[in-house]
Amino acid sequence: MDETGVIALVLAAGRGRRFGQDKRCLVMDDGKTLLRATIDSIASHFAQVTVVLRPEDDAEALQAAPCPLIRSPNADRGMGFSIADGFAAIRACDAVAAAVFLGDMPCIEPATLAGLLEHAGPDRIVRPAFHGRAGHPVIFGRDFWSELASLGGEEGARSVLHDHPEACMHIELDDPGVLMDADRPEAFEALRERYRLMHAGD
Repeated sequence: MDETGVIALVLAAGRGRRFGQDKRCLVMDDGKTLLRATIDSIASHFAQVTVVLRPEDDAEALQAAPCPLIRSPNADRGMGFSIADGFAAIRACDAVAAAVFLGDMPCIEPATLAGLLEHAGPDRIVRPAFHGRAGHPVIFGRDFWSELASLGGEEGARSVLHDHPEACMHIELDDPGVLMDADRPEAFEALRERYRLMHAGD
């Protein structure tokens, strides 16, 4: 699938309770916030990158601008609600698929994104795996957007994945970045080190 037919939806409306502070504002070695680093790492692969934030978030402080923003009024009720608000907002666009990213995952290799996009389609759900563990992004074909726009709860999109096993395609890749997020301070340090190595020649 040509990347012009796929958009990216970056989920960045969580509270980061396990981390203990607003991890979206953490600064990488290059001066970018964690959220900005994530956005920049994927932007060239997608027709559009849209970011889901809480209504009160300062997009400038998070360095989320100038991306299109979706304000999720239900974000505090769980990730499922953030996903639902996101997909409800993008349903009018003409993309054939949307890749769901977490806002704290800037270490996914470009080759990984290119490989996943090759398999994207309106009737498929494509997900990377590393050593058998499923990661992100998850690319949802347009056929599943209505279900995603109706989600709720803390479980994110697991119910959609569970209900459509025949549509799910897991791609095993040699990229630990598909699993690396910043849920805890020690995880952020490992992520920051990998990010530093990935961008050493920039």
